[in-house]
Amino acid sequence: MSASVGDGQSDEKWAGMMRAAIAGDEAVYRRLLEEIGRSVRAMARGAFARARSGDADVEDVVQETLLAIHLKRNSWDGGLRLAPWVGAIARHKIIDAMRRRGARRFQPIEDFETILAAPEAEDPHARSDAERLIAKLAPRQRDIVRSISLDGHSIAATAARLSMSEGAVRVALHRSLKLLASAWRSLSP
Repeated sequence: MSASVGDGQSDEKWAGMMRAAIAGDEAVYRRLLEEIGRSVRAMARGAFARARSGDADVEDVVQETLLAIHLKRNSWDGGLRLAPWVGAIARHKIIDAMRRRGARRFQPIEDFETILAAPEAEDPHARSDAERLIAKLAPRQRDIVRSISLDGHSIAATAARLSMSEGAVRVALHRSLKLLASAWRSLSP
């Protein structure tokens, strides 16, 4: 995993931005996280491409890295460079994602549409099972999961409707889906 986050010039800029953010400048902090997110996204894409595992987990790695930075920002030593600290966090999140995936490899499915037949109709039992599981979630989580996963609305549209940031919707969706997966596993024999 040889890719790194930032460069010498961006590192100085980022360090200054992080110091301003820690001092309370929210606008600078938002810009810093956007810049770090772009850099981590490129780093994660490269790592997943080298591992030939597709890029399905890239956004999860970006969100997990940004969340870790946010939660640990006060542990960063303002006298040190920021990019190596961010890079270490990102590398750990990439490794965690690869471990969660196991030995699975990415196989594009775009070409399979000619081989696989489309289902005749949606299984009504599958939808009712999903609804039963979703009913166990808190109201906000239920709304987010239904909107995105069942109704097919975008994260942006869901965020706007619920007056939330897109990042908050992604985090809530991710957590809700983890809860649903756990609930589903507990139902399976």
